[in-house]
Amino acid sequence: MEPVEYGIIGGSGLYHMPGFERAEAVRLKTPFGEPSDPFVLGQLAGRRVAFLPRHGEGHRHLPSEVNFRANIFGFKVLGARAILSASAVGSLQEKYEPGDILIPDQLVDRTRHRADTFFGAGIVAHVSFADPFCPRLRKALVNACLERDLTVHDGGTYLCMEGPLFSTRGESLLYRSWGLDVIGMTNLQEAKLAREAEICYATMALVTDYDCWHPDYDTVNIEEVLRILASNAEHAQAVLAAVASAPPPDPSCHCQHALDTAVITRRDLWPRETYHKLRPILQRVTEPGEAP
Repeated sequence: MEPVEYGIIGGSGLYHMPGFERAEAVRLKTPFGEPSDPFVLGQLAGRRVAFLPRHGEGHRHLPSEVNFRANIFGFKVLGARAILSASAVGSLQEKYEPGDILIPDQLVDRTRHRADTFFGAGIVAHVSFADPFCPRLRKALVNACLERDLTVHDGGTYLCMEGPLFSTRGESLLYRSWGLDVIGMTNLQEAKLAREAEICYATMALVTDYDCWHPDYDTVNIEEVLRILASNAEHAQAVLAAVASAPPPDPSCHCQHALDTAVITRRDLWPRETYHKLRPILQRVTEPGEAP
């Protein structure tokens, strides 16, 4: 199978990408279970791309039910060097209005029940995650938004909550007081796992509402959220396709060297079964003859 250059993850309201040529659905099984849906592979803007709807076609998976490890592992097996994602978020600050786009550069984790590492079972790695989003992909997303005269904010902190319920007013006011920018339910695990898999990753955060802190928007209305998402879907698709039309970051990007000094378990102690499960992720840092 011809490897892909990019992976694209569609979030709420973005379940397909127009413009795919020679598209084919590929169902993968991974050591971590099945991904959210079959991957759709094809040519997009002249590049080989794999698309995956995060919540499955028809939005079947809760945020806490998304098999993030299988999704990112699948992109790794397919050869992706970069992953672009889009997700719906609530605004925690007045300046981010519904309909705006934010390209975050930081994350805060408030999830509780999700697997968010490939490692364990005898192989330990501690990967640097100070800057969780690929700076090159972030810049490309910002520029693509500006070229289309979209209201885009360069940088900000995305708080990832557990869900599926939205915030209480107390939580919303607390996160706002911390100076955080937007709140969503999915990007934290994707960013962590993409970094462990040495795949560049960045996201478009599509602002749909003011969470529940705003006195004029005291509850999150799902119908209004979906309306704004629908109006933003075409913009998001155009931006993602534009970024994917250029080559992905080259191998000099630090994201693609995240494991250089991260795996600390002595090689002769690696369990054979764990190594073989993680082989697509570990093979770059495994010298010939070193593997168990």
